[in-house]
Amino acid sequence: MTRGEKIVPHNVLRFEILLYVSLLMDALSYPFRDIPDDMSSHETMVMNLLGVALIVLFFYLIWTAARQRRNWARWALVISLVLSILTLADVLSSQGWSFPSVIDVCSSALTAWGLYASFTGDARGWFNA
Repeated sequence: MTRGEKIVPHNVLRFEILLYVSLLMDALSYPFRDIPDDMSSHETMVMNLLGVALIVLFFYLIWTAARQRRNWARWALVISLVLSILTLADVLSSQGWSFPSVIDVCSSALTAWGLYASFTGDARGWFNA
């Protein structure tokens, strides 16, 4: 540890780990997604590239919030969780339960738990400093 570096609080570390696990679950479940039959190979490739770009973006947001102490990144993750839950509720009501939707529910629960940790306990001062 260098002279000006601060020790990461336990709740921030919990936040970071839970969100990385959630992101890993999303990445590993991505190949199990249903691809519509009428999609061309070009559209499928674009969809896969967008999925990879989103995973990289969320990795950056998690790292920025936890390690760079940026509150805006934490709030961007909260907003994305809300949008994800709304989308998931719509998918569950129209298509029902499937393996990818179960993974999405578990991933959303881990994200919610991690974000809760980032707003409580010893994490409060971390983002406000």
